Amino acid sequence: MTRRPQHRDATPTLITDTETLAALCARLREEAFVTVDTEFMRERTYWPELCVVQLGGEADVAVVDALAPGLDLAPLGELMADPKVIKVFHAARQDVEIFLLRFGDTPRPMFDTQVAAMVAGFGDQASYDSLVRALAGAQIDKAHRFSDWAARPLSPAQITYAAADVTHLRRVYVALRDRLERENRLDWVREEMAALTEPSTYRTEPESAWERLRPRTTNRRFLGALRAAAAWREREAQRVNVPRQRLVRDESLLEIAATMPADAAALARARGVSEGFARGKSGAGLLAALAEARELPEELLPEPPKDRVGTPPSPALVALLKVLLAAKAEEHHVAPKLIANSEELDRIASEDEGEVPALTGWRRRVFGEDAIALRSGRLALGVDGKRVRLIPAG
Repeated sequence: MTRRPQHRDATPTLITDTETLAALCARLREEAFVTVDTEFMRERTYWPELCVVQLGGEADVAVVDALAPGLDLAPLGELMADPKVIKVFHAARQDVEIFLLRFGDTPRPMFDTQVAAMVAGFGDQASYDSLVRALAGAQIDKAHRFSDWAARPLSPAQITYAAADVTHLRRVYVALRDRLERENRLDWVREEMAALTEPSTYRTEPESAWERLRPRTTNRRFLGALRAAAAWREREAQRVNVPRQRLVRDESLLEIAATMPADAAALARARGVSEGFARGKSGAGLLAALAEARELPEELLPEPPKDRVGTPPSPALVALLKVLLAAKAEEHHVAPKLIANSEELDRIASEDEGEVPALTGWRRRVFGEDAIALRSGRLALGVDGKRVRLIPAG
């Protein structure tokens, strides 16, 4: 069988019609993996506007004009759903969200080189540029990073820039895959991909939108008002397709929940709320949501977030867990942020172990078991030369 020429020698192809896209996707579905990237606009909208999709294969490099008149992206959806082809992204979350919205599901199976780089010891959230330099021996031209990707026609320079995002990504993927395979860590990446391919990861339910504001209170009446206001904002932002922060900023929403205005005049006094908004259709909707929340019986009000209830963890114990985390990350050459975050350390210190990611899967083997042992007094920390040493206690 004659091997096709390597993708790095291919000239990027701009695709604007369904027939050419279908032919490309048919070829790519015969390959073991395909590299994928997108360019989109979201500064002025709630929903991302897909402008360009880049695809890299062994002999194909294509830039798909997603805004081309009459172009049907269905063949791309079939490629993203093909279980035989690994879809390779870098920092995949926003790209995956776009495909979920467009095709109703996430690309599967998937490999995120940013996550893989963290597992391989390249630090927290390794940039694509740094990985390309380290693993592909190339330099990324950043000149068109902030292009208006919705403007047409696309320039030759934009097409070249977009194509580079998937050509170099092939070499980055192969280098990371081979390295992790040698270190028996590919399963670690697969565990991370399970969350990235789960559709619920990308869906914000309006009724739970208030939780991302992380209110620092146990006042359930306030939390009820905040839940109602945040749910209204989420639905309204989706309806009119504007960013939620452009509709009502977080700090304004928190103030509104605290004061619970009952009329337009009171609403207009909230920081960042204009008279026009308060007296318009949007203001009326927000006031109606607050009125409903005001009438809720106590038993229907939301419970305070768990990390706001009970005795706070010992700062000294949390500090020790941070030292342990740094030591284990150094020992295993894994980014600390990938193993555990500050909230998880607080929960471990408080013996609140329900659904703490750091206590499951590969993280438990690398860090979690020792963290529990340290908390329970069965493990101590010492210094051996220039390194932290774990000392069995008791």
